[in-house]
Amino acid sequence: MGRFGGAYFFHYFCKIMQSQTDSELGKIEFVRSERAKNINIRIAKDNLRVTLPRRATETEAMRFINSVRERIIRKQNKLKNSALENNLMLNENSPLKTLTFSVEMKPTERENVFFSMKNAVLTVEFPQTADCADEKIQTVFWNGINYFLKKEAKRVLPERVRILADEYGFSYASVKIQSSKTRWGSCSQGKNINLSFSLMLLPQHLVDYVILHELCHTKEMNHSVRFWQQLDKVTDGKAKILRAELKTKTYVLPNL
Repeated sequence: MGRFGGAYFFHYFCKIMQSQTDSELGKIEFVRSERAKNINIRIAKDNLRVTLPRRATETEAMRFINSVRERIIRKQNKLKNSALENNLMLNENSPLKTLTFSVEMKPTERENVFFSMKNAVLTVEFPQTADCADEKIQTVFWNGINYFLKKEAKRVLPERVRILADEYGFSYASVKIQSSKTRWGSCSQGKNINLSFSLMLLPQHLVDYVILHELCHTKEMNHSVRFWQQLDKVTDGKAKILRAELKTKTYVLPNL
């Protein structure tokens, strides 16, 4: 009996056997596990990693793969489309760079997902059999990464607001770091600035643009001509260019 999609938290001792290429599924790599009880398939957008129990053969594995081929192809297409529409799909082939640290994804023999931060690198270790195309495992990844994003946002963003406010002569009441999934930032009538911790996924010049955008709202609470003139003044005339860059599919708020 095979296991489609893989279990998330199994711990196997695996030995690489060999690989072959399939015209539809891409490279198929077979590994032998002494602890595996079922054939497990880990799906990437252009390859498969198949874990075999001790007595299973590659012929049996291919028979199982062919029995669920259409489902595998649908998952691969979903992963490809997600990669095109959202650069935040995480796997070992998709490293992530944040404002203050990088994320390294490592398939290992662990039974669970483990996060460790050292020297500005967040290492995410996950089971080799985990199906990274599955939304559930992506949620596990992002829950852990978001913890570190939020900590870094609280450390970095309020100070950046202070620096830019001092540089351009703005005043504000407070800065709060929030978990907004719908907007990068906002400013209240009382000049309280709210910033999403997801800003940490943007490059510095766009982080500064969002902060300056909200600081300009401390003087103009709408998007009038005067607001854009003010924002142009503090962005060297690039307000509309920066806004357009922020709205591209390159930078999206993660919804997990």
